[in-house]
Amino acid sequence: MLMRYSAFSLLIWVLAGVAAAETSIERLRSPSELYGELFQQVQMQAIFEDSKTFVDAVPRHTPAIILERYREESRRPQFDLKHFVATHFDVPTIAESQYKTEKGADVREHIDRLWEVLTRKPGAQPMYSSRISLPHRYVVPGGRFGEIYYWDSYFTMLGLERSGRHDLTVAMIDNFSFLIDQFGHIPNGNRTYYLSRSQPPFFAAMVELEALRGGVDVYRKRLRSLQREYAFWMDGEKQLAANQAHRRVVRLAGGEILNRYWDDRDSPREESYREDVATARASQREHSEVYRNLRAAAESGWDFSSRWFADGKTLTTIRTTDLVPIDLNSLLYQLEQTIVAACKAAAQDVCVKDMQQRARDRKAAIDRYLWNEKQQAFTDYDWRTQAPVDQVTAAMVYPLYFKVADQKQARAVAVTVREQLLKPHGIVATTQATGQQWDAPNGWAPLQWLAIGGFRQYGEETLAGTIAQRWVGKNIEVFRATGKLVEKYDVVSEGEGGGGEYPLQDGFGWTNGVLRELLALYPRLAERAQ
Repeated sequence: MLMRYSAFSLLIWVLAGVAAAETSIERLRSPSELYGELFQQVQMQAIFEDSKTFVDAVPRHTPAIILERYREESRRPQFDLKHFVATHFDVPTIAESQYKTEKGADVREHIDRLWEVLTRKPGAQPMYSSRISLPHRYVVPGGRFGEIYYWDSYFTMLGLERSGRHDLTVAMIDNFSFLIDQFGHIPNGNRTYYLSRSQPPFFAAMVELEALRGGVDVYRKRLRSLQREYAFWMDGEKQLAANQAHRRVVRLAGGEILNRYWDDRDSPREESYREDVATARASQREHSEVYRNLRAAAESGWDFSSRWFADGKTLTTIRTTDLVPIDLNSLLYQLEQTIVAACKAAAQDVCVKDMQQRARDRKAAIDRYLWNEKQQAFTDYDWRTQAPVDQVTAAMVYPLYFKVADQKQARAVAVTVREQLLKPHGIVATTQATGQQWDAPNGWAPLQWLAIGGFRQYGEETLAGTIAQRWVGKNIEVFRATGKLVEKYDVVSEGEGGGGEYPLQDGFGWTNGVLRELLALYPRLAERAQ
């Protein structure tokens, strides 16, 4: 009897485990997978002005029930799709968009208070929400971006450190380690529809920031996460012949290994579904190819920019996966160097030697393929045509920030930035004005910081200070006029930034972080903040 009872109990536990696993898998399915034709109709009929609204909505019933009801009710003559969605989903609201400070307040105090407004607490998410639960607190960018974002968070952390919120910095890095453990990489953001791609790999830079206070123990603690992050970006490297690519790895003509941006899906981005379908239809290209390149550009963080366009002007010519980007490969050089430090801390000599050699090889490949003598700048490289891309962009400052450049290259980059990218309010992302948000006339906080930090490391203090003065002045000018800090700025003329797929967002995580850091680094500029 006891054996029969035990066997029965074991069966119950097995079935419960299977059910739990199925539920877990179901929870990680994206909205397009959960809602099928309902999802397509909602997005294509523009039920919401912003395509991201529906993918962030929370269902009031199981997806199976909602889909069954949709299939039944949509056959009726008077069916109202907008009413159906309102009945079956809770639509997200943007609470922080109404946050303003008191007129005349010190901008540093504004930022310090705003961290709490932008902080989200851990906890289980509603069933079938697209949001992935995280175990620790985290800061979101603001506006429509109500989840953690990968590369945004590094620049947010700069400000958190200056605001005395090291606790939040560590909590966010712990969240990223959790995501690496769960998924083998850090997704674009903690949403199911972001799982197929990452973002510029700033995790190593975050670890370096944490180690400024935590010392060598931080490297030992984060070693496994750093190695798994690296494995994700390098997946497939060993099987490649010259002039071949697999996922995010490219083997160049000389046998060198460098990396590119990629997305594991070739369908429209769910959060921009209607926009991507329109782009593909207008392209006269294979739609899956267009979708893959749009998604890869989203992984780059530069979504979108003439940097990725074959004709330098038009989104329909996007070719992100053809390019070996200078920013990504500078970041991966820094990741290799950080793993060296972590392996030294863990007394893993073989790892140290291997990663040192990998870093040397990458630096040599960057010098060979990504230094553009003609442009006197670091530029991207088209691995398919085996030719450098001559477009000058602010991505050229990455090798300075991560110490890939030599002194001569750094001096040349300083001249090029001053002559082509420096504008009245900071540096512009590119020299092209296409209507895309990562083109002229927009400037972005992360690019200003990377330029300032990079030039300071190579003794270009005057240029660094000029960029800081102009950028901080613009931030404070808009803050005084609106009581807000925003996602991006027009660095050429008056007013805030614009362009892209969605309206200008306020909040805003990385703007707050970089401004808070710059006001500490350049105390003279803080006089205007009061």
